[in-house]
Amino acid sequence: MNRRDVIAGAGALAAATALPARALAADGFVSQRPPVSARRFVSKAVEAEIKAVKARIADPEIAWLFENCYPNTLDTTVAQLGTVDGKPDAVVITGDINALWLRDSSAQLQTYVHLAPKDAGLRRLFHGLIQRQSRCILIDSYANAFMEDLSAKTNLEWSQTDKTDMKPGVAERKWEIDSLCYPMRLAHGYWTATRDKAPFDALWSQAMARAVATFREQQRKDGPGPYHFQRVDKSPTETVMLGGYGAPTRKVGLIHSMFRPSDDSTVLPFLIPSNLFAVSALKMLAQVHREARGDAAAAQDCLALAAEVQAALDAHGKMADGQGGEVWAYEVDGYGNAIFMDDANVPSLSGLALLGAADRDDPLFRRSAALAWSKRNPWFFEGKAGQGIGGPHVGMDMIWPMSIIVHARNSDDDTTILQCLRWLKATHAGTGFMHESFHKDDPTNFTRKWFAWANGLFGELILDIAKRKPSLLANRI
Repeated sequence: MNRRDVIAGAGALAAATALPARALAADGFVSQRPPVSARRFVSKAVEAEIKAVKARIADPEIAWLFENCYPNTLDTTVAQLGTVDGKPDAVVITGDINALWLRDSSAQLQTYVHLAPKDAGLRRLFHGLIQRQSRCILIDSYANAFMEDLSAKTNLEWSQTDKTDMKPGVAERKWEIDSLCYPMRLAHGYWTATRDKAPFDALWSQAMARAVATFREQQRKDGPGPYHFQRVDKSPTETVMLGGYGAPTRKVGLIHSMFRPSDDSTVLPFLIPSNLFAVSALKMLAQVHREARGDAAAAQDCLALAAEVQAALDAHGKMADGQGGEVWAYEVDGYGNAIFMDDANVPSLSGLALLGAADRDDPLFRRSAALAWSKRNPWFFEGKAGQGIGGPHVGMDMIWPMSIIVHARNSDDDTTILQCLRWLKATHAGTGFMHESFHKDDPTNFTRKWFAWANGLFGELILDIAKRKPSLLANRI
């Protein structure tokens, strides 16, 4: 049994417990937030923003979705907020899976980073998560998910017999480049928003040094490196070939990633969206090292690696689009072989601009994202319920709302943005939340009722529209 076998049922049960129905509102929509007394974390700044933004949304269902989704991470997934060695410590779980994913937890809090200057409690939460992630990375920089109790063995059923170097505190040990990029991005977002040096202590610096060293190890210039992973599972996307080291590559300076941000194994080990994310994350990390710590040597180390990976991307990361142009490949092997596709999980080719890994108006990014949103991508689906991108993790004909949100964020076209909002409005299956995926013809067939990352991204979409296209929220959608 693996993650995809249990998340739908477990998510529905957990969400039903965590998110009781509230009193009937005047517009007929029942709030799906927990009562205040049951919320895991309350931010006055977030509550004020919900009130202000909701007042600008004319469509009652979109307003209801925003009020349910935007605070979902704070309402339900802050599993712990305490101290370790006198410093804040915070655990943020994904939702229906009771573990901290480095990627998800970073993305979940990134949603609120712009409000951190206004809320001391929110700053403490950020500080706590940054410290927790640092301790996790120092336990195992190759792991993607960690236990709340860092001395405990994994309780995730699908991880307990994995053939890899499991350590106490590790929930799952799938090596994914983005697992280290997201904490770098979170640190940068927090620093640039607050100029608060407190989280960026010696522990954090040590963890970031280990993260950068891990990227270098996975360039594999001097052998296969220390990481290997195999899992006995009916799905080939859950394990790694050739003794757990992955398919052959020519060592060109790109970073190997055995898994995608979907937690599915790569086919060709140079995952281009994640390498692009690594370049931008290393530049972000360099800024924090330089400005928050005055550590010019660490900053230069980050920039040197970023420049090396960027040069390798420019030389080996592109492919023909079949229309006389060029796009970013999804995966390559350094020998000239390449795969074009896109997966809904970010970093994706579509999501590069969202992460700061590409300029929104960069022609190469635009061509790549447009081709991903087409039948050239085998994981792009069209049906009665909507259009969007999925991926192998859930399977054929399953569209991820995350991809629709990213498509809207990439667009400047009013018609496109409105269509995306209509799809999102029509496919939550009455739950009031974004799901992991829904069937292209039947939105009542969905996975993960409690998936905080997607909920936060929906909240960010509404904030983005309120800023860029406020008139679109002034009418019913």
